[in-house]
This record gives sequence, C-alpha cells and structure tokens, in this order.
Amino acid sequence: MPLLWVIRDELGLTGTKYGCGLAQCGACSVMVDGVVTRSCVTPVEGMVGRKITTIEAIENDEIGKRVVAAWVKHQVPQCGYCQSGQVMAATALLKQTAHPTDEQIAAAMVNLCRCGTYNAIRDAVRESGGSAPSNTAAAIGNAKVAAVHPAPSVAAAATALAGIAVVSAIAKAKSETVEDGRDGHDEAC
Repeated sequence: MPLLWVIRDELGLTGTKYGCGLAQCGACSVMVDGVVTRSCVTPVEGMVGRKITTIEAIENDEIGKRVVAAWVKHQVPQCGYCQSGQVMAATALLKQTAHPTDEQIAAAMVNLCRCGTYNAIRDAVRESGGSAPSNTAAAIGNAKVAAVHPAPSVAAAATALAGIAVVSAIAKAKSETVEDGRDGHDEAC
C-alpha cells in the first residue's frame, strides 16, 4: 500500500493530495527523514522508524513556517491543489540549501502547477531563503493576506506520525506473511 493512502485514508490527513499516481506531479510530496518524497509510490512497509512530515505539521518547523508565510505574502496559490507538495519541496530545498540560487530553485521545484504560478513560487522560495524577490511579483508580494486556516496541533501531528509507523509495521508484517506463502488468515476461519 502506498504511503499516500495511509496518510489520507487511514490517518485522515488530507492535505497531501493524489495527483497522478506516478510520482510525476508532486502533489503527494511529503518529507521522509527530511527528504522530499512522492508518497503515491512509496510503499508504507519501508516507513517503519522513519520520520514523516506532512503539510499538516510543516508550520511546526521554523523553515516550513517561513515558507508558508512567504506563500501567503506572495499569494502563490490559485486553485491550491498542488501547493502542499510545492511547500514540502520548498521546505526540503531550504533545509539543504539555506540561500538557493534561481538555478537551484528551478532544479528543486519540479512539481507541476496547472495554474502556472512558477514565478510566484520562485519568489516565495527566494524570500524564504533570505533573497529579494524578483520585481515581477514584488508588488503582489507586498499585499498583506491573513492565513485563514488554524495552525495544526503538534500533538495531532505527532499522533498521526506515530500512526503511520504502526500502520507501516502492520503492512510490513502482512506482506512478509504473504511472501511466506500464508495469506494472513487463520486456517480455521
């Protein structure tokens, strides 16, 4: 079972989106041990003991909080569908490279955006990394926009991540049972 379905269906964390199911669009991006990962093709069995960060907990991270603030300031989202994956990718980039160049931003920010907000995305990443935004979006970026969603609960995020580890361990044990030739059901049933 892919990690995405555990996050969305088992844990009820619906901020991570299903886009293509082929790890191409990036809507399903989460961070696994700090590395941006496409959850739609990542087997949950491999997640035992790993630190998984979803969009619901990103503002608990100082860099993630800066990224979200820049996203709001620059009014990056239009339809918003891809934005959780975009924020995850930007946060992962800034954790690896504090002050990325435009070339590094372009190389890291490969998630698809059907609305074409790439210039605003670049400007928000630049600002999050301490660089001045380009002039094209600076006027829009100066608008003050209040976030309308409540901050996620640290306890809820921790509980959800612990739940992923448990579900991952169960899925791994189940797959090992199937590999052993058993179907996981009691013979007497």
